[in-house]
Amino acid sequence: MDRLDAMQVLLAVVDAGSISAGSRKLNVPLPSVSRKVAELERHLGTRLLIRTSRNIQLTDAGRDYVEAARHIIAELKEAELRVSGEYEVPRGELTVTASLQLGHAVVVPLASAFLKEHPEIRLNLLLLDRQVHLVDEKVDVGLRVGELEDSALFAVKVGDVSITTCASPDYLKRKGMPARPEDLSDHEGIIFGQVNDTPWPYFRNGTKLVGTPSKRVRANTASAVVSAAAQGLGIARVLNFMVADELRAGSLVPVLDDYVGGSFPVHLVYARQGLLPLKVRAFLDWMTPRLRKKLKEPNLAQWPD
Repeated sequence: MDRLDAMQVLLAVVDAGSISAGSRKLNVPLPSVSRKVAELERHLGTRLLIRTSRNIQLTDAGRDYVEAARHIIAELKEAELRVSGEYEVPRGELTVTASLQLGHAVVVPLASAFLKEHPEIRLNLLLLDRQVHLVDEKVDVGLRVGELEDSALFAVKVGDVSITTCASPDYLKRKGMPARPEDLSDHEGIIFGQVNDTPWPYFRNGTKLVGTPSKRVRANTASAVVSAAAQGLGIARVLNFMVADELRAGSLVPVLDDYVGGSFPVHLVYARQGLLPLKVRAFLDWMTPRLRKKLKEPNLAQWPD
């Protein structure tokens, strides 16, 4: 029995919550995963897991062994990084994730300069409109918008992004410019998300106001919302970086810009197990000040802090 392989299988099962989920996570047949866990238990002479019809629970011995196995795997990974030279010079593949629009707006423009200064780093950009689990999906750094929920991650705040309400000049010529949030009830809205039916909140002088446009168009991607707004189909409410190019070009113009629509923090996040690889530290140190500057550019941060 390969004990190191068995440890990794056990950790995958525990993290996934069941043997079948661990099998899918590892892309290994279910009987093979079950057999390896059983072999490990026989080798140790004790039961590690309590199997139920839906999930698994760790025994006391299992909790102790899993904690030790995590430490061993982390130490092995760190040793491999040392041997490969990743603690001597920034090198190797660096995987960074962000949402599609945020990645295109702020990460991609900076990537070329970063790679020129770090020629031994290969950058793998994972731009997805979903939250990526950094450890499970082997991602080094994530750029996230909104309040952080995973307290196990390390985070560096790089700025804020605001919410912008906008429409095309053609639409506003036909329907008129709303002067107050309440006026949105006379306008057609482009809604982001399939279940997002809440009124749009705004703030002015400490007072909260809401607007509720009619739901003319509903889309499940931000790019579709922006495109629909630029085509004159209604008023959109999106994060400012999503419409930065359109605002600069004039295909969209701000609406209700005397009212604050709200803002969200932006963080660089990463998981730390053992020493931080130099490629990750180099990316964080290089990107942090430049992202902070980028997020303060006109049309990327319209509202004051």
